[in-house]
Amino acid sequence: MSYYFKLGEIPRKRHTQFRQPDGSLYKEELVSSEGFSGVYSNLYHKNAPTRIIRVGEPVPMPITKSEDYKLSPVHLKTSTAQTRNGDPISGRVPLMFNNDLVMGICLPLFADTDYFYKNGEADEILFIHEGRGELISQFGVLPFEPGDYIVIPRTTIYKMQFQKDVPPRFLYIEAMGPVETVKRYRNELGQLMEHSPYCERDIRGPQYLAIDDTKGEHTIKVKKQGFMHSFVYETSPLDVVGWDGFLYPYCLSIHDFEPITGRLHLPPPIHQTFQANGFVVCSFVPRLFDYHPLSIPAPYNHSNIDSDEVLYYVEGNFMSRKGIDVASFTLHPGGLPHGPHPGTVEASIGAKETHELAVMVDTFKPLFLTTQAMEWNDGNYPYSWM
Repeated sequence: MSYYFKLGEIPRKRHTQFRQPDGSLYKEELVSSEGFSGVYSNLYHKNAPTRIIRVGEPVPMPITKSEDYKLSPVHLKTSTAQTRNGDPISGRVPLMFNNDLVMGICLPLFADTDYFYKNGEADEILFIHEGRGELISQFGVLPFEPGDYIVIPRTTIYKMQFQKDVPPRFLYIEAMGPVETVKRYRNELGQLMEHSPYCERDIRGPQYLAIDDTKGEHTIKVKKQGFMHSFVYETSPLDVVGWDGFLYPYCLSIHDFEPITGRLHLPPPIHQTFQANGFVVCSFVPRLFDYHPLSIPAPYNHSNIDSDEVLYYVEGNFMSRKGIDVASFTLHPGGLPHGPHPGTVEASIGAKETHELAVMVDTFKPLFLTTQAMEWNDGNYPYSWM
């Protein structure tokens, strides 16, 4: 659930004549979800967006489940990942998955791509850990920087261009259902309410259009049903002169998430930032600790009954964990209790605030590790509470 946005030139009424300076019609395109029942946007192209010159051979994009993973707490030491591969699309490495999502990291070797990309079946959330740049799509240019969540609806045609001064690193999530703001933060009209930890002012849409009406060969790679499909079009997807609607990519910075605090320790749902089918995303940000005179800031032990809990560590000192580095993951699966490491509960008493920064993903179906994830698996982590 985003809010209404418009950019560029559009006609006063939908589905009416809208003419170019030479008298020809602009080509209207409806980009819609759930058929014609979900959120949508209307785009106006200089050229028809359907003119395919060539269809390439599909390339398999398999996700292979690791058969070496047994039920246990997991620490993926991806902080040690140094090898850079591919670009911001081909360099993505899947680490965990189920029927609702795929989650992984990307440390691209190349800062941009020479093609456009479209995820044909999943919304995407990219969390920019390191690096800054621009996401360029038919909806316009969306600048991003460290700490930004970039929410990209399926069917968005885009490329990423990172600045070359800092090697990029980002977390990515592919969501098989729509990614939305949190329902309990919205009123009946969809507006974020006063108690929401962020509001519409914090959501940043594309800043300007990058109009390109050149003809030639423009490649769009489309990911769908386990394959990367390649299409060459006669014109660029960036020939859009204007659009409006509710469906478009946007940024929300983790630094704009305003934490909710209380006298006693509050559970993770207060950190929720997004919802999707089968999982939620939460943001742990710098905040004051609980202020009851006998409060214990460290989280209590918890048994997950019907969810798997993933934390991606971004920045700061994680007071309930020992031996976890920035840019690593922990997975605490349903069926096993987890909690603070020995000594951290007593050490937290009297602390007034934390400066930690982390992204949490709670899934409601079990997660599987990929074969790539096992490269960074810390086999000693299950015994780290001894």
